[in-house]
Amino acid sequence: MQLSPLQSRLAASFLASCLLIALYFTLFSPHFAIAQDVPGNSPIVLDDVDFSTLEPRSPLDPTYEPEFSVFDRGILGRAPAGVAALTNNEAMPMNAVPGSTQRFMFTVDTIPARAMSDVSLELREEHNGSERKSTAGEGGEESEEGLAPEADLDGLLKRQVARTVYISANTCEQPRPLAASNTTTEPPQLTLYVSNTDLNQSPGPVADADSQFQVNFTEGAVMFNLTVSGDVYIGIHAPNATGYTGQYNFRVAASTDGYFYTYNERDNADLIWVDSDAQGALLITHNLTESTDPAVEQKIMSTQPYVMFAHNSGDKSINGLKLSYCGLQNHAQIAATKNGQFTSMVSTGMTKRGQGNLPKQQFFFSGLNSSASYLGILARDGNSSASGNGLVGGGGHVFKATSFSTKSDHGNCGIVFNLTFCDQVAYSVPSNPNFGNSTQLAQFYDDYAKDMYENFNKSLQQVACDAPSNQRYSLARNCSQCAQAYKDWLCLVTIPRCEDFDNPAPFLHPRAMNQPFPNGETLDDAAWASVKQSGIASYNTSRNPRIDEFIVPGPYKEVLPCEDLCYNIVQSCPASLQFSCPLPGQVGFSSSYARRQGDELSCNYPGSAHFTSSAVRLAAAWAVPVVVTVLGLFLV
Repeated sequence: MQLSPLQSRLAASFLASCLLIALYFTLFSPHFAIAQDVPGNSPIVLDDVDFSTLEPRSPLDPTYEPEFSVFDRGILGRAPAGVAALTNNEAMPMNAVPGSTQRFMFTVDTIPARAMSDVSLELREEHNGSERKSTAGEGGEESEEGLAPEADLDGLLKRQVARTVYISANTCEQPRPLAASNTTTEPPQLTLYVSNTDLNQSPGPVADADSQFQVNFTEGAVMFNLTVSGDVYIGIHAPNATGYTGQYNFRVAASTDGYFYTYNERDNADLIWVDSDAQGALLITHNLTESTDPAVEQKIMSTQPYVMFAHNSGDKSINGLKLSYCGLQNHAQIAATKNGQFTSMVSTGMTKRGQGNLPKQQFFFSGLNSSASYLGILARDGNSSASGNGLVGGGGHVFKATSFSTKSDHGNCGIVFNLTFCDQVAYSVPSNPNFGNSTQLAQFYDDYAKDMYENFNKSLQQVACDAPSNQRYSLARNCSQCAQAYKDWLCLVTIPRCEDFDNPAPFLHPRAMNQPFPNGETLDDAAWASVKQSGIASYNTSRNPRIDEFIVPGPYKEVLPCEDLCYNIVQSCPASLQFSCPLPGQVGFSSSYARRQGDELSCNYPGSAHFTSSAVRLAAAWAVPVVVTVLGLFLV
């Protein structure tokens, strides 16, 4: 049969296709997978997988997951087993037995980039405990650069824009000494290890030192930051603690916004020790603002931004924890916090007394031991507005400790503060437990000063204070300044500042030596011999006769008023009032006034405190007057 032209072309195409298929099978030998049952005991072979990177785990582990070097952790989306994943701005508590290392992982890829939080760590400008920027090294040196910089492979973009990660931790518990006699040493500090390279996903004491940062905790706290574009691996190692029992407990947090826990050990303490008596102590913060805007002052005065801890220096239980907020909460003897210990022993409030008449927060501790040394540690619960997880700085801030001490058990010096008229008076005054409580004592002194001021005020009203400037007594001063200068002087003269009689400071002036102490004791012969030899009559009496008449404090020493308080009256008030002051070396000066000696509290002035700072000083450039008694008040 003869084929048509179309059929001829179709047959030729079919024969050509068959020849090509035959040629393919002749030249190549492809292998096809055959599906069949595999016996249960048959091994499964995975080509090109490095099993040396696998970590042994139990299939019963609830966090078990396959981990192969060929898979990136970002694909799996979970931290490796045995590694805890940290959440941004959330503290994770963890126990650690001595000799162990707890590991964590922080992934920045899943955290949305956002502008740096404007939350202020302080009401004032502060330096935090760790802000160094340098290359890797021992002792907590920080770096802005990662340990394993990513190469720019043919211009490929990096996985993530570089971001700064802030790591902070607090030690809440530490091992206890086995021997009760161990009061000089403390458990070793925890150590923080940080890596940002996948080559070291288990940073710790046995890992390659060149692939990680190492930072030792300081008094139970650590702060560290680095800039990365990938995952951060964290290890916290608990060292072996020979001679101790128990384990460590800590809280660690990581953030891309700022530190969760902060501390400051470098600057001077932000807490001022004002004064103390045998059982109490008064402390105050620096100015919380430098603004004189009434609205700003009112807002700050309506808050109490700080908390405080107090601890007897002879008790070593907070050694190693002085910069840890949770450590102080757990072990400080007195914690002025929401859930603190013995909070009934602490009263706190706001005041504008002292330097600049600006807002400050004060703390009064009661129930303390006499003749004892204490540590006062100022802190903030959270940041300046709130506390807790999810907040930048939500873990709190701890300041450098302030040392203070209490007076002897003679009980003849008692603290008064928050007086109505003499509102700048806040210190120990001559006292007697039999006279009454601190409120009655303060009322006694304040009322007397107020009554004495009324006599002065009647004299000042005779001056033409509202006259035109060309008829006033001074173009430099006015009656308001005169009244304030007199009030400052009057309050400190009628309300003497009291110190223990056995205080050896040379600028102190003995008083009421012929009286017995409130407990009935009297001075020994050696003390009386020095008085008889000096012949100074003022040693036997108080500055104010009403003190010996009504309070009967017994022997004490007085911090004399500063001489410039008297000179300020002469400069500020009309000459018609005939105010004058004794000069150094003249009769009556040594028993009436004292001179400033550097930063030491060598004389008393409004807002004075046991604190060495030139910022607290008052100006002392006064005119030199002549000798006279001022309005009949007692200067000796």
